[in-house]
Amino acid sequence: MVPVAVRALQVLLPDLQVESAEAGWGCFQRCGQSVPDLTLQRMRACGAGLFGAVSSPSHPVTGYRSAILTLRQTLGLNVNLRPVRSWSGVSPRDDVDLLILRENSEGLYSGREQMLSAGHAMAERHITAAASEALAQRAVEVAKLRGAKRLTLVHKANVLPLTCGLFRDRCRAVLNAAGLADRVDERLVDVAALQLVAEPQHFDLLLTTNLFGDILSDLACHWSGGLGLAPSLNWGQGIALAEPVHGSAPDIAGTGRANPLAAVLSAALLLRYHWALPTLADRLEAAVDQVLSRHAGEDLGTATLIQLEQSLLQQLNHPLPD
Repeated sequence: MVPVAVRALQVLLPDLQVESAEAGWGCFQRCGQSVPDLTLQRMRACGAGLFGAVSSPSHPVTGYRSAILTLRQTLGLNVNLRPVRSWSGVSPRDDVDLLILRENSEGLYSGREQMLSAGHAMAERHITAAASEALAQRAVEVAKLRGAKRLTLVHKANVLPLTCGLFRDRCRAVLNAAGLADRVDERLVDVAALQLVAEPQHFDLLLTTNLFGDILSDLACHWSGGLGLAPSLNWGQGIALAEPVHGSAPDIAGTGRANPLAAVLSAALLLRYHWALPTLADRLEAAVDQVLSRHAGEDLGTATLIQLEQSLLQQLNHPLPD
């Protein structure tokens, strides 16, 4: 699916130069690293990347660390953007347009787990003022770009007053200093989950911690057509890695059936936020919307990759009139 997204970008940016690099479980099995040093070097040199869906084992493997977590933490990709919006033909409602900003470098995903004894394991949750403030600073930038009228801090400070309390307080301090105090509200994570199901149209920007953001964004993407249409952007300072939210699908590998649109929409996030090319991002997202309109009522999971790519590139090369 990544080559489809790359070809879409090349229609919009004919001079775009592309390099390939390895990462993932298969890479670890071949060379003993889920993310080789060469991959990190190429990402730093390019400043932007598209990450494909790769598998990871769900049991401990000596020396193995998730490829995407390694990339996020090693490259300083400390903010994750996950938009959820209504799309033609697939969304259950037509009035959803929200963006979840997820802290991307710490929390329960910091990788600090240990077996204390047989039958007793522990994971450490790390929250820092620096990472919380960095997320809020990005939220200020995004709020200005979107003209956001509401920023919702999502936490569980009633149960985790030290970690969630620190996150909430440092985020609120940054947002208040930016003159956004009158637009900021809060939700406990369980309440936010309920309201994302019941009334998603009332949300705009949501700021939350790593694990909460992972879960809430997967829940909310129901309104945009499911994980097959869920994009994300891992965003650092001067570097970004676009990543479709869905995982790998080894059961359909080699069948020619796949939906590349989450990867394509992730590329649109590169255009909009990292490269500051909102007009091209609009054009790419409009092409996706037109493809979805054309295939309305179809099961995109049974469409062929070639069919969807051809439809997308046709729209990009010959867009419908406004």
